[in-house]
Amino acid sequence: MAKTFHLTLARVGENLFDGEVLSATIPGKEGVFQVLPEHEAFVSELAQGAMHIKTAEGETRDFDIPQGGIAEISRNQATILL
Repeated sequence: MAKTFHLTLARVGENLFDGEVLSATIPGKEGVFQVLPEHEAFVSELAQGAMHIKTAEGETRDFDIPQGGIAEISRNQATILL
């Protein structure tokens, strides 16, 4: 079985995604970055753009990041707040 990590994508009053993923490609203020299982811990400001995730089931999902936000990656989980 492939390694996964838990991803939560939310904005005020709405949970957009909450589940296990294989990878997430995210538009950061300093450039696009990819998060994989067991990624080193960090926090990043987000830029406007598209976020792409590959779910544990192999499905690709795309989300619009309209005006930035923040990403926190730690302990095999990622939290994205818009």
